[in-house]
Formats: sequence, C-alpha cells, structure tokens
Amino acid sequence: MIEHAYIHIPFCLRKCKYCSFISGQNIENKDIYIAALIKEIKNRYNNEELKTIYFGGGTPSLLDENDFQKILSLFNVENNAEITIEVNPETVEKTKILGLKKLGVNRISLGVQTFNNNILGYIGRQHNENKIYHAVDTIKSAGFKNISIDLIYGLPTQTLEMFKKDLDKAIELEIQHISTYGLKIEKGSFFFHNPPDNLPDDEMQATMFLFLCDFLKKNNFEHYEISNFALKGFESRHNICYWKNKNYYGFGLNASGFEQNIRYKNQSDFNDYIKNPLKREEEIFLTFEENLENEIFLALRLKDGININNINKKFNIDFLKKYEKIIKKYKKLNLLSVNKDNINLTENGILLSNEIMSEFLL
Repeated sequence: MIEHAYIHIPFCLRKCKYCSFISGQNIENKDIYIAALIKEIKNRYNNEELKTIYFGGGTPSLLDENDFQKILSLFNVENNAEITIEVNPETVEKTKILGLKKLGVNRISLGVQTFNNNILGYIGRQHNENKIYHAVDTIKSAGFKNISIDLIYGLPTQTLEMFKKDLDKAIELEIQHISTYGLKIEKGSFFFHNPPDNLPDDEMQATMFLFLCDFLKKNNFEHYEISNFALKGFESRHNICYWKNKNYYGFGLNASGFEQNIRYKNQSDFNDYIKNPLKREEEIFLTFEENLENEIFLALRLKDGININNINKKFNIDFLKKYEKIIKKYKKLNLLSVNKDNINLTENGILLSNEIMSEFLL
C-alpha cells in the first residue's frame, strides 16, 4: 500500500548558485511538462488513498491554480491529508495562495534561506527581506496555519551573529516549522565550478548548528529530525514517511520513489522525460541487507532514532547483537544514546552523523 506521493516541478525564474537539483527549466515549457506528468500519474498511480502529497522543485508556485487542479484531481486523497507546496517569496500573491487553499493545499514550505539582503543577492536568490515578510503575511491572511521556512547556515560571508539574526527573525514570523541545512557545495551547482572563497569553515558550521539546536529548543521547537524543527503537532508528515522507510510515489522529472523494495529514479533529461514519462532512468531492487541498512540510515535521522523492537521484528534480527561493536564504540564517545527501546544520535553525534551511519552500512 502506497500512501504518499512526491511531485517534482522543475521550473525556476533563475537557478540559485548553490542549487544542484534538476531545476531551472523555462516556464514556457510548462504545458508540455504537465501533460507528460499527467500521463505518468495516470499510468503509475493505483488509486490508493493518499495521506500526503508534496510538490517540490524547482519553484512549484510558478504554476497557476488551474495547473494544480489538473494534477490534484487525479488523486484519491484522505480527508485530513497533508498537502504541501514549496513556494518562493517572490512568487507569492494573494489570488494564487487563496486558490491553493481552495484546492486543499494546507501546508506551505517557504524558501527563505536567509534574511540578509547582501547574502541573498550573492547566492542568486530572487527575493529580499521585505518580500519574506510580505509572503508570510499573505499566506497567513489566506488562512494557512501550517507554514514552514527553509534556512541555510554556512553561507558565503555569513557570521555567527548574522545567523543569530536570521533565527531571531524566523521566530518573529510565528511560523510552525523550520528546516535548516548546512551549505554543501555539490556537483551541478554554480558554486561547484566557481567556489566562493569566503565560506565559514566546518568548525563555524558546527558552532552554528549547536547554537541553532539550543535556540530553537528555547523557543519550543522540537528537534525531531537532523535538519528539521517543529512546534508540537506540526512535524512534516510527508518527510517522516521517507525517514520511516515507507513506500512512496515519485512523479515528474528526476523524481525518486520507493515501491516494494525497489528504489527508482525518473529520467533526468527534460526532453527525454517529455518523450516518454513512463521510462525510468534507474531501478534498484534492494536486497535484505540493503533494505536493513536503509532502515538504519533513515531512522538515525529522526530524534527517536531506531526502535529496537520494531527493527528486530521487521528483519528478524537481534539488532543489539548484530551491531554490538559499533553501538559500544559510539555510546562510549557519547555520540549514540542507547536505552532498552531506542538508539539515537546525540547532538554531538549529529555533527558526525555521516561517519557514524557509514559504519552501519558496511
């Protein structure tokens, strides 16, 4: 049973300098893309009742109400489903936001990244600080009560004091969810080929992260996943499906999905996807061991970590015995917390999460 769907919208006004995603397509190609997307959904979707739908990008808010209506009408959605759309501040206008609300969209994820106008310009964002405030006010006035923002730390020229100001301003918005990411320069981005020479170093990024955890905790935000913080009851239900290793559809250009132990990725070339949206670029059947490793890797991202009883039952193993040496090693270093029910990363463990998780994957 599949209860979740991700839909990729690859259009952007301009690609940000740190972005390595498949995005930046010309909005003039919108109609042919939506036609291909609809064809894929009609052929792949089996009419399950969905609990979450997530429109990511790119900039999904470049589509209009009619576009979203065409797509959403294809799905059977439960009454209290979470339907999220990623939005950039410069694309927010009241008529469109009201239209989304009318269609059943009930969660907005706003791409803020920083409030600092100089840094926004440096990294290629289209908005400024004032547009952030205008966007949030417009979204609230349309009746949305579940609003998330994205922030990035470790940006070019960014100091700890600048990041603290970003967090102060984020709290003043009175929103319900904050996703935070340390900047990583990845292949495919402008910065990968033109690296900025004024980046905070790894130690400063770690300092920013630890400050962030403490600051948001004091402001009643629960650190429920490595990069995500929410007021109680406002955790992203869609993203939790990933971290709990559940099946989900991936529709659209370069979208990934997980069905019946098969991880797949759609075509990443725009023209190839338009010609045949049913052809997948990659399909990988996960072995027992790979599925177990996946379960561990994803669960360790969550605050609650790995539920020992559940993973033992699901995979018919003795988890504590199978991974005894690794668990002892990182528990002794105070990087893993272990009790009779769960194993999870400590805050210091999160800083070394990739290293720790990789040991479980060997």
